[in-house]
Amino acid sequence: MAQTTTLQEFEAVFPKLQEVLLEQARSYNLPQQAYDWYKKSLEFNVVGGKCNRGMSVVDSVSILLGRPLTDEEYFQAATLGWLTELLQAFFLVSDDIMDCSITRRGKPCWYRHDGVGMIAINDAFMLESAIYTLLRKYFRTHPRYVDLMELFHEVTYQTEIGQLCDLLTAPEDKVDLDNFSLDKYRFIVVYKTAYYSFYLPVALALYLLDLATPENLKQAESILIPLGEYFQVQDDYLDNFGKPEHIGKIGTDIMDNKCSWLINQALAIVTPEQRHLLEQNYGRKDPEREARVKKLYDELSLEQRYLDYEEKVVADIRAQIAQIDESKGLKKGVFEAFLAKIYKRSK
Repeated sequence: MAQTTTLQEFEAVFPKLQEVLLEQARSYNLPQQAYDWYKKSLEFNVVGGKCNRGMSVVDSVSILLGRPLTDEEYFQAATLGWLTELLQAFFLVSDDIMDCSITRRGKPCWYRHDGVGMIAINDAFMLESAIYTLLRKYFRTHPRYVDLMELFHEVTYQTEIGQLCDLLTAPEDKVDLDNFSLDKYRFIVVYKTAYYSFYLPVALALYLLDLATPENLKQAESILIPLGEYFQVQDDYLDNFGKPEHIGKIGTDIMDNKCSWLINQALAIVTPEQRHLLEQNYGRKDPEREARVKKLYDELSLEQRYLDYEEKVVADIRAQIAQIDESKGLKKGVFEAFLAKIYKRSK
């Protein structure tokens, strides 16, 4: 039987990986001040999240093998999992600067720490480089080493083009609802979220076990990308309709001019008068204007529209999972585990 990892077990692997990265820095005779800075950046930016992406690599490997992992297997899977967390850290440090964000995981964003500022840009680059340092250290003799490396490069690029489209479509300081569309929304979601949050962990597990046949990768992609899209739509729904005590934050998509699923659904069905209301109130840093948009969302029955969407998309995903060909090592349980984590979630 497969075994699910815990956050405590997963986090226990990171100190060894951090030491490898710091040893590499020492090998270049990095001055002590810079060494201490790098150590602090790793500890602040990489550790402390939910680690869902990283733990999904470990869980997927266990499901594919159909049993608990040996210590060596766990370390290998968890190392690949931590590479996804390094990628996440690279994106988050960069995104927070681009979005002028204030807090991350309940603390001031890294670039807002005393003395950090735009040095955070270089710190983000170093977090990305750490991926390839660890990949070379632990997987250089693996038969799929080049595939693993190319996968990280490809997913990084996919996320960056998704971010580019997002930044151009919905700048915080310029509201233009004509710039929004469901096609753009889907592009942003697929490339900014679905590939690195859903496809990457499973593809890494398949490559690690040398099960990454073209057929298996294609089957995985065909299910995980719609799953990732569903996850983001759900996130957008919870931003407006979720309870802050459940989701752990107060939603800001309306004030932040986000190209969210809800605004695109609204734009597809509004009357000219309602459209005018949105143009006057969406994307403004004003709670009263936000409240007008929220009231319109209620009038348009967007909550029910989401619930109908959820049932349809989940039924489609379940039907796809049922048709998976397991003859080449892929397991339905990998996808059932992802779906179970997000279906009807409230946070």
